[in-house]
Amino acid sequence: MSIPGYRISIHNSLTQPLLMTGVPRRFAILNGTLCAAFVLGLQALMTLPIFIIIHLLAAYLTKKDPYFFDVLLRHLRQKDFYRT
Repeated sequence: MSIPGYRISIHNSLTQPLLMTGVPRRFAILNGTLCAAFVLGLQALMTLPIFIIIHLLAAYLTKKDPYFFDVLLRHLRQKDFYRT
């Protein structure tokens, strides 16, 4: 039911997921932490390009579908079959 002449504006921040550097916040924190652990902790500088490529791939997937990682996590948590 709508009332004529009455409008409510909805901001984009209420309808879009929270992103950090173009990827979901949880993924960015996880990727950054793993990258820091490998590069700083293990001093394996050769892994830095791998994490950059992973981040760019995640940003591409997020641009296509902002809820890609939420759907992927939900899919991974589901059981393969349910007993009847």
